[in-house]
Amino acid sequence: MRRASIVLFTLILAQSATAQISHWQLGGSGLSWSENDTTRLFIDFATTPGAIQPTYFTLDETVFSHIDNWAFWRDPSDRIFDYLDGETPRMWKWNNGIPDPSENGSWLIDDDPTTYNPPKADLVEKETFTMDLAVSVPAVAFGFIPPSEGFRSDGTPLETDFIPAFQVTASVAPEPPVLEGNVNPLSTVIADVDNNFTPQVRIDFDRQYLRFFRYQRRLSLLDEDRLVLTEANALVAFALIGSISEFQLFAQGVPQRAIYKTQITDLGEPVNFGRLFWQATKFRMIDGTPVETPDAAAQIKVEIRTGLDDDPAVYHEYMDTGLERVVSRDHYENALRTRFVRIHAMADLIERQPKPGVRASIGYDSDNWTFWSAPFVESGQPINLRNGTHLQFRVTMESDSFDDFVRLDSLWLETAPLLAANVRGEVAPLDDPQPASGITQVPLGKAIEFVYDLQADFEAVNAPGFDLLRIRTGHQTELKSLQLGEGRTETAPAEVTQEPEGLLIHLPERITRANNPPIRIVFGTEIFEFATTFQSEVLDSERDVLPQPVVGADVGEALSTNSLRVLGTTGQTTAFIQNLTFSSAVFTPNGDGINDELHVVYSLFRLPEAVPVVLEVYSLDGRRVALVEAGLQNAGPQSLRWDGRDETGQWLPPGLYLMALNLRSEFAADPQYRPLGIAY
Repeated sequence: MRRASIVLFTLILAQSATAQISHWQLGGSGLSWSENDTTRLFIDFATTPGAIQPTYFTLDETVFSHIDNWAFWRDPSDRIFDYLDGETPRMWKWNNGIPDPSENGSWLIDDDPTTYNPPKADLVEKETFTMDLAVSVPAVAFGFIPPSEGFRSDGTPLETDFIPAFQVTASVAPEPPVLEGNVNPLSTVIADVDNNFTPQVRIDFDRQYLRFFRYQRRLSLLDEDRLVLTEANALVAFALIGSISEFQLFAQGVPQRAIYKTQITDLGEPVNFGRLFWQATKFRMIDGTPVETPDAAAQIKVEIRTGLDDDPAVYHEYMDTGLERVVSRDHYENALRTRFVRIHAMADLIERQPKPGVRASIGYDSDNWTFWSAPFVESGQPINLRNGTHLQFRVTMESDSFDDFVRLDSLWLETAPLLAANVRGEVAPLDDPQPASGITQVPLGKAIEFVYDLQADFEAVNAPGFDLLRIRTGHQTELKSLQLGEGRTETAPAEVTQEPEGLLIHLPERITRANNPPIRIVFGTEIFEFATTFQSEVLDSERDVLPQPVVGADVGEALSTNSLRVLGTTGQTTAFIQNLTFSSAVFTPNGDGINDELHVVYSLFRLPEAVPVVLEVYSLDGRRVALVEAGLQNAGPQSLRWDGRDETGQWLPPGLYLMALNLRSEFAADPQYRPLGIAY
């Protein structure tokens, strides 16, 4: 992963001689957009120097010519860290994909008419390629062309080698599930041709947003003398008629989304972050000319994350117990085997058993990195993320019209020196400082007194300290007491301001490296949301600097929550897992394409953060016979699928089973159980 160099643009504020606020900037007079990205999807750097905007597709070049970061698997999540659906274009052959360029189709979208995939001895239907652009584009035509040079073994020039039968389908929604031994067409049929004699094929259609395209080779009468029936009663083709060198997709207008993601930028030293700004202009393309249009149906969304090191990932390998342990990125990439393997060239990918020397999961380093922020849609908003030495932006330019788009001229973020290395805080009810669940839970709408402990750390930095503390509870809040020092000596604050959503407390003494007592605050407020975070920050009344967020963490033994999160309850017992339903009380995973998967739907409530969700399958004698890991899921409607296989990949025998949906979390959550029948 590339790193950007440190570039800070200091603005001396005329109104304060002690101002220390600087700006980190992209675009305009700041860093170059084109030299500081790690992901670019349909981004135009050239039209306006110093700015970025979505690519405006014309019929002069194919959409594929604008893509250079393809992944060649159906599911890249186990191979590409931080893979996000809708950010990385994919192309895969048949049902899962393969990295081998002679098979994966990469030569068919490289804009080079001399490279191609020679047809091989294989099942004819495996000549299926699926292209996911990651976002929808205003498509108008799809086609393919033969190689521009070369000959078949019988002397036929490749440029005249036509595909006799094929189907092209497309969709805007994610492609349907893969059936055993087959691949479904997509929802929109672009072409279904049984008799073609033209080497160069182009299918025009009405302009429409499309994201997925699927080419499938079909059998024709011309293929009959090239087919062999194998021992497994499968028709295998040798040297199929027809060669393709390039798939071609044409569009007119801008994509629904264009994505720009910066490198992880090393700022050189830890800083606090303030407000996020940008300068943008909206346009509409009229008769080939962009016209500034303030009400154009387009907008910008900006997300940001901050960190304390240069890699947000945590890498794992399997141990001989089947559990995982943390390893370095270098060890993960260079010393361990991948989790997936083919037992022979024609086989589909299978997963290795968890054992030493095999790559395990890639996790997120939430100890050192914040998660991506909620999207900012207005310039000038505070980002409210913890301090750090590194940062990364993700910019999405959205368009709701084929011809409307927004140009982003520059983007900048306020930075300032730290007030302390960090300030840790945790909160709990005053009458329950160590809740059994480890999570603060209080009744909704009831006045509650909270105890809030804070502790600053100055060891790693030479920071000036702070004398103001702001606590945001979301509602009117009353200070009950302020206590300083190990002895919890009650002290009068210098001043208290009741703000609409909390308190601003002027401490009676400045907190510095030399004077750093523990701080305890007792306050009363009401909670009306099921999940609330008491966002807090410390400030300096003597300097024009940025506030520093308080980080939820362990402060001491007096409280046990290690967090600033508060969950609201209705006074009744509310399960974390609710509304659990199955697509069928009995399902038949026999590969016939009917009722082959169990679709499990449920809702998660009152979760303070994303937690791992698992579906466990038990036989009636109490043995666990299957496990489905759904990964991290947040509160809200959720779902998962199960194909009826056990942990070794074998179908379970028919019978009655007990299904248990459970959360693997630090707090108590009762599993939800349901019976299920399997029949064949």
